[in-house]
Amino acid sequence: MGLNDTASAERVHIGFFGMRNAGKSSVVNAVTGQELAVVSDVRGTTTDPVKKAMELLPLGPVVIIDTPGIDDEGELGAKRVERARRMLASCDVAVLVVDAARGLAAADRDLIGQFEARQVPYLIAWNKSDVGEARAAAMRLAETDEPLCRHVVSVSARTGSGIHELKERLAGISKPDARQRRVVADLLEPGSVAVLVCPIDESAPKGRLIMPQQMTIRDLLDGGCMPIVCRETELAGTLGALLRPPALVVTDSQVFGQVARVVPEDVPLTSFSILMLRYKADLIEAVRGAEALDCLRDGDRVLISEGCTHHRQCEDIGTVKMPRWIAQHTGADLTFDFTSGGDFPRDLSAYALVVHCGGCMLNAREMRSRQAIAAEAGVPMTNYGVAIAHMHGILRRSLSPFSEA
Repeated sequence: MGLNDTASAERVHIGFFGMRNAGKSSVVNAVTGQELAVVSDVRGTTTDPVKKAMELLPLGPVVIIDTPGIDDEGELGAKRVERARRMLASCDVAVLVVDAARGLAAADRDLIGQFEARQVPYLIAWNKSDVGEARAAAMRLAETDEPLCRHVVSVSARTGSGIHELKERLAGISKPDARQRRVVADLLEPGSVAVLVCPIDESAPKGRLIMPQQMTIRDLLDGGCMPIVCRETELAGTLGALLRPPALVVTDSQVFGQVARVVPEDVPLTSFSILMLRYKADLIEAVRGAEALDCLRDGDRVLISEGCTHHRQCEDIGTVKMPRWIAQHTGADLTFDFTSGGDFPRDLSAYALVVHCGGCMLNAREMRSRQAIAAEAGVPMTNYGVAIAHMHGILRRSLSPFSEA
């Protein structure tokens, strides 16, 4: 996969934060070398987070996020600030842009505290460093907070001074651990055969495979393995045509039960959704969360959340199939709520269970953040693949390929 073909979820997410008129958008434009953000002397020009996937040397594929000022005012301003803070959930790296002449404000220090609490690597872009008062402000910071000075890079968006150093230091701290993990190839020996079951129905995108299927195929090829792709209707014939059983079968979760009946018990079996969960988040936590499916009672509320927004089909898995399967499994009169894209509630106290999609369109930090929100609220959270396997009574089998499970 080339740089320009890298999915947004697999790119380093760099968020730019700061107070209004700190020059945040000007720094974004200077770093990217293009007019990515609107720049104005008017406070609060950036009203909503702006995201752009691009190539940024020496980092490579990135997503740049320009956020509203964290000191915005009024009812609408408070909503903008909340949206800016929400962006932290998906940031692999944060840049706090500070007007050097003014120095660090209370809102800046509060944001730094959030960076550190969330363990987000960060830099402080000491902007407008060409202004006379900037040096005095920098000296005051050095005298009062020497450890914080290690994060500071003096820059001028107007002259371009320090921008190269800022990019070099960003490259040095941008190490999302998703890049150090494998989707599936670490489970198999090179030369192994893996059969991938990809249903082609109304919900399948025309002319292409969905992201988890693409990622699995590519990772198998990178690992020297041999993927064989078929539909569930051709699975028996595919297995029969092989000289020996495959090392692994991976299926779309929607046909988990059907595929499990065809694949011999001694052949490891899992789903694309479970692979995505393991790749981006905590598999064991989701397995524990699935136990709540056996404890739901009349009146309980269940949140079904997807990381992407897409056209809903008549048999959509999130809004139609999953609620039906859960209702059938529990026999309870449940209430279902639905969210998609970046809309994930901070307050989950109303829910007895959260069921999330595989998260292929979200990066690993966002998925772990959502799990953390659920854990802090004491609400069980699982995902489509794990939930479906549990309800079909094949969860233990679907986890057999993973030593950690």
